[in-house]
Amino acid sequence: MFDAVAFAGGGNRCYWQGGFWEAAAPLLGLRPELAVGVSAGAWTACYSLLGLGRRVNGLVVEGCSRGRRNFEWRARRSEGSFWPVAGMYRDLIATVIDEAAFASLKNGPEILVGIARKPRRLPLSLALPLGIATYQIEKKWRTPVHPKGGRALGFRPEFVPVRNLASPGELAEVLMASASVPPFMPVGRVGSQAALDGGLVDNVPVEPLAAVEAKGGRTLVVLSRLYRSLPQVPGRTYVQPREPVPVGQFDITDPEGIRHAYEMGLRDGEAFARRLSVREL
Repeated sequence: MFDAVAFAGGGNRCYWQGGFWEAAAPLLGLRPELAVGVSAGAWTACYSLLGLGRRVNGLVVEGCSRGRRNFEWRARRSEGSFWPVAGMYRDLIATVIDEAAFASLKNGPEILVGIARKPRRLPLSLALPLGIATYQIEKKWRTPVHPKGGRALGFRPEFVPVRNLASPGELAEVLMASASVPPFMPVGRVGSQAALDGGLVDNVPVEPLAAVEAKGGRTLVVLSRLYRSLPQVPGRTYVQPREPVPVGQFDITDPEGIRHAYEMGLRDGEAFARRLSVREL
């Protein structure tokens, strides 16, 4: 039905995507040949294509039920950061993506993880705050599905094929880099260069879909937030939550919010599949 799928970033909101895919994929028989994701959406792409949405959500809910705070002074000494979310995210990836899961990903559909490279003429110390500020201002001012500010500053997209990676650890590094939003998540390195959150270019990574669409293929873009209007692109379907997903992007203190995001996705995924099935008749 859909030849390729893209997963937008969005931190904890992306657990809505996990529930959506868990419900919609079996009902629609979704078996895309290509999946693209940035930031937490790249993580969603990996565990969703493995069929592990429910397990991952359970692990996250459990991890966020241990009483940790979003900011901890002691974490700087023991974990290298005042924000425990980065270490928890890395541990989650390592728990889920073992050698067997990694082999399944490499042998399955093509998966591309989107990262951003900094502008060539700006030092990282200036590029990072400028890029994050531009993204936040554009999001609040215009709320576009596909922002343009990052590209205007000179941030460049790059898509890393999971098939080209050598180990689960290497995949973890790429996924961490794709979610690099200091100070919450550290600056990543891919190919010996600094790699940043792919959302600094476009939080909805559709560039790799263009080649599929040009050949007449159908594509699905799974968002993580509610937009006032969606782009109209031939062959492409955008899907979004029916209402805002009420959970903070980096909040590790709200296990019920994360569970609720997943359950919202289950309901929305089933409803989408029912509507699409009727339309296809």
